[in-house]
Amino acid sequence: MSTADTDPREQAHLRRSLKNRHIQLIALGGAIGTGLFYGSSSAIEAGGPSILLAYLVGGAIIFLVMRALGEMSVDTPTSGAFSEYAFRDWGRFAGFFSGWNYWFNYIAVSMAELTVVGTYVNFWFPQIPTWASAAVFLVLVTTINLLEARLYGEFEFWFAIVKVVAILAMIALGLLIITTGIGNGGVPTGISNLWEHGGFAPHGLWGMCLGLAVVMFSFGGVELIGITAGEADDPQRSIPKAINQVVWRILVFYVGALFVVLALYPWSGIDGQASPFVEIFDRMHVPGAAHILNAVVLTAAVSAYNSGLYSNGRMLFSLAHQGNAPRYLGRLARNGAPVAGVLTSSAVTALAVVLLYFLPEQAFLYVVSIALVGGVFNWAMIVITQVLFRRRLGPEASAALRFPMPFFPYANYLVLAFLAMLVVIMGFSESYRLALVVGPLWLGGLYLAYRVKVTRERRMGEQV
Repeated sequence: MSTADTDPREQAHLRRSLKNRHIQLIALGGAIGTGLFYGSSSAIEAGGPSILLAYLVGGAIIFLVMRALGEMSVDTPTSGAFSEYAFRDWGRFAGFFSGWNYWFNYIAVSMAELTVVGTYVNFWFPQIPTWASAAVFLVLVTTINLLEARLYGEFEFWFAIVKVVAILAMIALGLLIITTGIGNGGVPTGISNLWEHGGFAPHGLWGMCLGLAVVMFSFGGVELIGITAGEADDPQRSIPKAINQVVWRILVFYVGALFVVLALYPWSGIDGQASPFVEIFDRMHVPGAAHILNAVVLTAAVSAYNSGLYSNGRMLFSLAHQGNAPRYLGRLARNGAPVAGVLTSSAVTALAVVLLYFLPEQAFLYVVSIALVGGVFNWAMIVITQVLFRRRLGPEASAALRFPMPFFPYANYLVLAFLAMLVVIMGFSESYRLALVVGPLWLGGLYLAYRVKVTRERRMGEQV
């Protein structure tokens, strides 16, 4: 019998072919993308230079979320990540909601990445419609995700290497301009731009808080490490290493890169019409820098979309194996790729192309706000599930965990309080209020879908 004819719950598991270097770069690929290279302009507009502190605070919160996920992933590596854990330790609806919400969140993230691809292409070819560029990259990335996991890992590894090296080179060049004036007519810029244009926090503490919405969207993606656990060849070693290294690396890349940007150019001069990185080096007339950076930010968006589609395909595969998604989504291709999950996710992500066609100016902010509320649900589910995980284990087994959550359970309460504050902040931002409507509707829609599923299962059981 072919794999296509078998029950997905009886099929082979995803292949463990991802190395530690793949896992670390996949997580970096998911988290270093549009949020940094494009969305940071709106964060800077809200908080000015003080947004650097917001990235530090947001990074600390995400680190705690990752440690909660890491504790469970090392104990039980699975491609379903926290959906599987919520299903096991919280209940059937928690697993159902967590899995589908993660998928929903990354559909929105993927759409956000696609919506800005056209902006980057327009830097060179302004005559090409943004929706057309998005459609081309949609097909390209879908094709990559239909490859074997190891080959996908290689693609993502090199995608991520390009942007990591470029960010480090940009930071180095920026520091040279700041300290020696190389590329700026020999005149060092110094760092006075951090406080000369209205102060370090020109809009006060509230301005910095408003910028937290974009900041937290930027960090969404590092939880991809939990998804890769099902295909890691040595998860007990690679997952802790990846979590501990990726978080501080992201902080260096975000805070270091934005420090350079904010020191080189007055924050008030960033207009958000392009990536602030490209915009600033273009205005400073550093030879070739703007074109190189534009190529990098384009690669970054494609890389982040690539990571998002990877995780979505695996999540649908896991949901099918739980019985929480249609059976066809649990099918694997001969090379081990969850082809049905990838193609279904790609088809839904194609809505970004439609949005760009009809609403080219508003598309990005709409999908970012929706992605953020999905992220809030995800992060809250992770830290709550980890509390329930510990409760199931009991004190003795919890003390023997290989990668325990630090400051448990107080760190969990801190994360939940921060996320509640973030939701309140979103209510004060016109760009993010849409998410506060979509979020409850999505939650209610999933609950209704779950009740229909349970009722159908009960009826089928009675008929038997």
